[in-house]
Amino acid sequence: MSLIRIFTVGGTIDKVYFDAKSSYEVGPPNIIEVLSGLSLNPGYEVSSLMQKDSLEMTDADREVVHQAVSKAVEDMIIITHGTDTMTNTAKILADISDKTIVLTGALSPALFKNSDAMFNIGAAFTAAQTKPAGIYIAMNGMVFEYDKVRKDVGNNRFVAL
Repeated sequence: MSLIRIFTVGGTIDKVYFDAKSSYEVGPPNIIEVLSGLSLNPGYEVSSLMQKDSLEMTDADREVVHQAVSKAVEDMIIITHGTDTMTNTAKILADISDKTIVLTGALSPALFKNSDAMFNIGAAFTAAQTKPAGIYIAMNGMVFEYDKVRKDVGNNRFVAL
């Protein structure tokens, strides 16, 4: 069975809140804790590339993601990412044609009780194993082609174009 490579870059999925006034920072990859107690069949390895809110990501940061994905020996890739600029990073990866790359995140931090993170991560795991090579976004119970989706900020969800 092939290994799934997980790259983390930050975003809400990794946010840690400190007080009632919602002061936060992007912390270490929460996907490690989310997956740690599960008996998953596919093997996986997590590599943290950065800990940034996606609104703070630069073109140089996206190039770091591109280089890491390009150099990965695995052909199934999951990237946990902030939702605000997830599609921007996906576009940068579009020239990588020999891997199944799935970007996912969360609309609330993974460590929150009612976070969508675990559901989205599960969808990403399934998509990475079943979709043909290409770039996908796994959010809100759907797997979208990266260039046929947008974040609907007003309704706090991803929708097809």
